[in-house]
Amino acid sequence: MSATLIFTAIASGAFIGAVLGLIGAGGAMVSVPILLYLFDFSPLHATTAALAVVFLAALAGVGPKFKSKDVLIKEAVTIWALGLVTNIGLGLIVTKIPDLVILIGFSLVLIGAGYSMLRAPISVRPEKKMPIWALILLSLLIGCLTGLFGIGGGFLAIPVLVLFFHTPQNKAAGTSLLIIALNCLTALLAKYAIWSEINWRYPLIIAICALIIAWVSSRLAPKAPTVHLKRGFAFLLFAIAAFTIIKELFI
Repeated sequence: MSATLIFTAIASGAFIGAVLGLIGAGGAMVSVPILLYLFDFSPLHATTAALAVVFLAALAGVGPKFKSKDVLIKEAVTIWALGLVTNIGLGLIVTKIPDLVILIGFSLVLIGAGYSMLRAPISVRPEKKMPIWALILLSLLIGCLTGLFGIGGGFLAIPVLVLFFHTPQNKAAGTSLLIIALNCLTALLAKYAIWSEINWRYPLIIAICALIIAWVSSRLAPKAPTVHLKRGFAFLLFAIAAFTIIKELFI
């Protein structure tokens, strides 16, 4: 193992863990490009290994949220269960989809995620229950993202919970982490056939570091300047998306 790549894996894991712990979303959106461009993984292997990394980090991050009662367990499990159809279904056929389609689709998702993070926060309002049709649609969309791109879907769940159903930001982030953990584990198990093709040494280092940092940063999240962090992260996602599109289409 290269010392340079080991250091890169440690730094990458710390960054992924901080993103998940402080924002409650976005771990896979940086994990996949890191594995693609820094560790030379193929798109299929990168999206699969990212599932393992983000699952462990999200699991660590959701722990402190449980203690502070900032996780809507029933809603999270329901979203995960309803999304199983698209999550597992697309995860099983993703090997037949061209790499270019996966990467361009992934880039478009990054742009959408960045836009969602730039939206201004809303004022505190009484919580609302999510109607059935919205719950089903959200679940299926998140399942699609996880099955195709290895993304847990937190960036989609958080704004929906906050903007449209008036869920407090901390509770939305905690619920998002549980959704991410459940979705990533499910998609990872659906791709068991290609586990043996992946070099797990560097993803394992990334996962361990991400797990530790996510646990620490999740405890600090209520005091962190979340709005500014989201803004900076949004521009990072735009940059990654632009780089990926230019590289795949023009270089």
